[in-house]
Amino acid sequence: MKFKLDENLPAELLDDLRAAGHEADSVPGEQLAGAPDAVLLDRVTNEARVLLTMDKGIGDVRASPPHLHAGIVLLRPPSSGRGTALAFVRRHLLLILERCQPGRLPVVTERGVRIR
Repeated sequence: MKFKLDENLPAELLDDLRAAGHEADSVPGEQLAGAPDAVLLDRVTNEARVLLTMDKGIGDVRASPPHLHAGIVLLRPPSSGRGTALAFVRRHLLLILERCQPGRLPVVTERGVRIR
């Protein structure tokens, strides 16, 4: 599977995804940090990548219908901060990988995953 990490996620997750056998790049690594959501969504759509993000705006199914993308996974850790985000994603990585599907928007929280 091909992934793109949004700028709000720690870069160490690239290594985790690659170690799990996936192709991964990042928004900052492609000089897209600060780009409008529409630009980012066009890029991930054209590259057929699943976007991992904590950005609720991109996770709005009215603004970004999931069926138009390779996938978006909205991550909702219990609190903010780089260390918290890193630990949260690492703890749920297998679940995230299982739930990635084109046309779906999984929302990952401490309580589990709901699909939008």
